[in-house]
Amino acid sequence: MTQLRSAMVRLAVLAALAAAATGAESDVHKVLIRDVASVEGIRNNSLVGYGLVVGLKGTGDKQQTYFTIQTLASILQRMGVEIPQTVIQSTVQVKNVAAVFVTASLPPFSRPGMPLDVMVSSAGDARSLEGGLLLLTPLYAADGQVYAAAQGPLVVGGYTVGSATNSRQVNHPTVGRIPGGALIERDSALDLARLEHVSLLLNDANFTTAEAVASVINQQWIVPIATVVDSRRVEITMAATGSTPAPALLARIENLAIEVHRRAKVVVNERTGTVVMGKDVRLGAVSILHGNFSIEVTTAFAVSQPNPLANGQTEVVPQTRITATEAPARNVELSEGASVEQLVTRLQSIGATARDVVSILQAIKAAGALEAELEVI
Repeated sequence: MTQLRSAMVRLAVLAALAAAATGAESDVHKVLIRDVASVEGIRNNSLVGYGLVVGLKGTGDKQQTYFTIQTLASILQRMGVEIPQTVIQSTVQVKNVAAVFVTASLPPFSRPGMPLDVMVSSAGDARSLEGGLLLLTPLYAADGQVYAAAQGPLVVGGYTVGSATNSRQVNHPTVGRIPGGALIERDSALDLARLEHVSLLLNDANFTTAEAVASVINQQWIVPIATVVDSRRVEITMAATGSTPAPALLARIENLAIEVHRRAKVVVNERTGTVVMGKDVRLGAVSILHGNFSIEVTTAFAVSQPNPLANGQTEVVPQTRITATEAPARNVELSEGASVEQLVTRLQSIGATARDVVSILQAIKAAGALEAELEVI
């Protein structure tokens, strides 16, 4: 009997350890390196330009939009058409023309001649860009250099018809798109063959993940080639990889799998009352008292009319009324290690709204009972 009890105790202990291990492993999952990191220098670059859209059906900028007239006069001057300044200010009509900003995203390893999609947005008071044609517009990067040129007919996902007093508008007609409307004019590709070091940048700074990335990479080579610089950067020495080309090296590295620990995090948006919490968020022992207190100030305006034979004046007299209401506090108690589901269920049972949950979570975090990172956006 004693041996049987000892065996049962050992089985219970093993079962408890197995359950704990299963719970710990549930917070760990495997992902590829390409899903948690990117290569430094291999990224998109934003382009922007200013130009004109022509061919509109009377829905362009009005005459008071002076910069549109200036741009049109400058373009005509380059074409050999001279317009006196007095004529520009008094008689030039630009109803069929609209000043626009053109934006695009330059992908990595772009070569001259590659097409780009561009977005065209009205910069003046045009009512619609429907049916317009974008004139040749240079696109600049942050360094001030021209990397692409855009031109072509716009595709607008909406329209507007009618006058100012009786009109109908569908979607947003002052923004259009030109698929493949820009051509790259400058080579911006990164020469990987000349790099002595390649850095991997983690999407989320984490020392544990950085060490895991370096460890998995070093297991694939005889000599260590990856070094953790900080919580976001893992540096790879190209000379230590031998004669392996950089593209083949990066292709091999980005398909390696690592174990990632989920971060306990709660994200709240006070403007919309949105709360997003992970299932692995735990709470300490806490008691919550929640009640509502509101003050309402109402002002009504009454007209004071004197008697017909009196010498008084008719005046508007404000009458202010203040009302204060307070709801009784409602109590929620949670034990140590309570889950998010339990918290939400208890808060819903006392009638707490999403905005109430935001305030309660901030108070729980300040009390030190929230075992997660709280981020307010």
